[in-house]
Amino acid sequence: MRIRHRAVAVVAAVLFAAAGSLPATAGTGAAHQRERPSAGRLSAEIRYTEYGIPHILAKDYASLGFGEGYAQAADQVCTLADGFVTLRGERARHFGADAKPDGSLSSASTNLTSDLYFRGVREAHTVEKLLAERAPLGPSTQVRDLMRGWAAGYNTWLARHEITDPACRGARWVKPVTSLDVAVRGYAVAVLAGEGRAVDALTTATPPTGGTADRSSEAAPDPRAAARAARELFAQDRADMGSNAVAFSGATTANGRGLLLGNPHYPWQGGRRFWQAQLTVPGELDVAGGSLLGLPITSIGFNSRVAWSHTVATGVPENVYRLDLDPSDPTVYLVDGRRERMTKRTVTVAVKDGPPVTRTQWWTRYGPVLTSLGPQIPLPWTATTAYALNDPNAANLRFADTSLGFAKARSTADVRRSLERHQGLPWVNTVAADSSGHSLFTQSQLLPRVTDGLAARCSTPLGAATYPAAGLAVLDGSRRACALGRDEDAVQAGTFGPSRMPTLEDAPYVENSNDSAWLTNADRPLTGYERIFGTVAMPSSPRTRGAVQDVSALAARGGLTVQDLQRQQFADRVPVADLAAADTARACAALPGGTATASDGTAVKVGEACRVLAAWDRTVGTGSRGALLFDRFWRKLSGSVPQDQLWKVPFSAADPLRTPRTLNTAVPVFATALADAVRELGRAGIGLDEPLGAHQFVVRNGKRVPVPGGTEALGVWNKVDSRWDAPAGGYTEVVTGSSHVQAVGWDGGRCPVARTLLTYSQSSNPNSAHYADQTRLFSRGEWVTFRFCERDIRSSPALRVVRVRG
Repeated sequence: MRIRHRAVAVVAAVLFAAAGSLPATAGTGAAHQRERPSAGRLSAEIRYTEYGIPHILAKDYASLGFGEGYAQAADQVCTLADGFVTLRGERARHFGADAKPDGSLSSASTNLTSDLYFRGVREAHTVEKLLAERAPLGPSTQVRDLMRGWAAGYNTWLARHEITDPACRGARWVKPVTSLDVAVRGYAVAVLAGEGRAVDALTTATPPTGGTADRSSEAAPDPRAAARAARELFAQDRADMGSNAVAFSGATTANGRGLLLGNPHYPWQGGRRFWQAQLTVPGELDVAGGSLLGLPITSIGFNSRVAWSHTVATGVPENVYRLDLDPSDPTVYLVDGRRERMTKRTVTVAVKDGPPVTRTQWWTRYGPVLTSLGPQIPLPWTATTAYALNDPNAANLRFADTSLGFAKARSTADVRRSLERHQGLPWVNTVAADSSGHSLFTQSQLLPRVTDGLAARCSTPLGAATYPAAGLAVLDGSRRACALGRDEDAVQAGTFGPSRMPTLEDAPYVENSNDSAWLTNADRPLTGYERIFGTVAMPSSPRTRGAVQDVSALAARGGLTVQDLQRQQFADRVPVADLAAADTARACAALPGGTATASDGTAVKVGEACRVLAAWDRTVGTGSRGALLFDRFWRKLSGSVPQDQLWKVPFSAADPLRTPRTLNTAVPVFATALADAVRELGRAGIGLDEPLGAHQFVVRNGKRVPVPGGTEALGVWNKVDSRWDAPAGGYTEVVTGSSHVQAVGWDGGRCPVARTLLTYSQSSNPNSAHYADQTRLFSRGEWVTFRFCERDIRSSPALRVVRVRG
């Protein structure tokens, strides 16, 4: 239906000649349903198959983007519109200054700081300058066309439909967008781990005055505390939004062709969700997979020859410069003794129910001045010292072209060529396989060119602690000799070139679960890279250990098929339980009188817990009994005991997959953690041996959907992190975890053998038929057989064809 009560939509309808109409929700069935909006220059055919997956067919890239923007709006209009409010710097105007954004486009803690940052980006014309660069520094013509078409498609959908999603139905902040808005969204994704991490600190940085300047020596950051905080900060990044991916070479498979299993762990709500589609320009492009919302090209996916996935990398995509200030003016800094004045950016944002707010941001040759990096790493601006953030991704609008190169690739070699040409991946690794049997891992992410030698020469006392501990370089900004330089093969100055990237090709398997490149293949460890990329010969996370154990055993067995990938995804093995569950049960049974003392001194009977833990199958399937008890116990124990005290056998770099091991049940907190877990479940009315799915679930349209999987602390491949709400029944909503999962291989035909799963389903609109359908599949450990070839698409019993023009 057309929207006649919203002037903005009427304007969009005029602009895009929306004379026809489409129902907001269409049914499915054996009969092929065709909807025919009015004619125009941009056009696309959207063929929907099972689970609302669109297969978008267009004559050129602009029309392909048009179809994609239209289809994304149909499924995710409210989430997309909320993101565009963020990118326009209008959150405080519509939602209030103190409310908190969803965190999908930056780490801003309030709408006000979010707006100050994104209004600053707009007013500085940051993205327009990047768009003006010639390729490969700037976007290709094809990507520009995709962005232009996406905006037109989104606007056309808005002009022709009533919004049924209660999250934004009737909202005045749902507006048409421009191709610049689409480009700014890509920019925000690129700087998430750099400027996006520091939004609060750079929008509130203020030069010292009066008494503040007199206390400069008291505010110096503590190097040891900062090193510890930096380790925790970057580790938490990978825990919040990590991934698993494995590629098997033809040496391990049943038919000599490659296999890929991608399991990215991303938020289940908000603007960093994936959206599933197939994009086709005949004779030019044919790719399927998941796109991050608002981006006009497949982010993780496959075609008839190649499949790829990404994992959040350990490389630190920013560095900090310490500035020596002119004692007479804290907004002037010295480089080789010469004065340089900071650039002042004054930004004003509108605020709901209040006057506009004006703030000043300060920029240097290195980047913006900031006053902290994470809450535990203070970087105070004093009379003599300030700190500036260098984020090379603030000059990177190349992610879409890199991904488009993947989409067109015919081999893993082509994937590498796209990485080498565009160098546009900001914070992820790439794992890929192809139909010829090749495998690829590469940490080809855009990083500041901080070599270990440069760090040794130019680190401040703070950097001398944070760089070896966490890869965060804090360099002396007062010397030109501490500039980053440039590799000959680098597209962008101040970054590493492709020849410096940790890469492994054609190994029997390559795997990453968000640890460093070192154990990509346990038999062929990668070494020799700079510290900023990650560590070597250091303990891995339980998830990495479990994943490498699993995939190395699969590779050794050989004869692998796509079904083996599917089984791996839902095996739901708990690696930590294999190390600790038996010891826990034995130590529990040995407690005098079957009693343990809780943290408040209360005696708790734990005999039943001992029996439950001994009988537990050590998995986190929805039917697993004992999983919830062990999970709650382990969180309490591992969160209270340092790793070097938790295990009797310490880590050994010579045996990284089997160490550390042997739980130290003698630590005093062991019995306390067990008692607290038993009492916690008892007070919530949760039986110790109740199945996990009864208490780990999401609610969709009033119905519980059990959720399999486990948390980062347990090392589970099928990761889910949920909100614990004992009075409501347990883990009641998934915050982040398995998202766009794909298991892909080839059988010699023209069509890839692909099984996919979008765990949270295609639409966030509770009125959509595709709000929870794939979530129910995820609950049951089932998959979608992806229809890639034309004959399969056209034979779908759910086929619905929408032809859009605008």
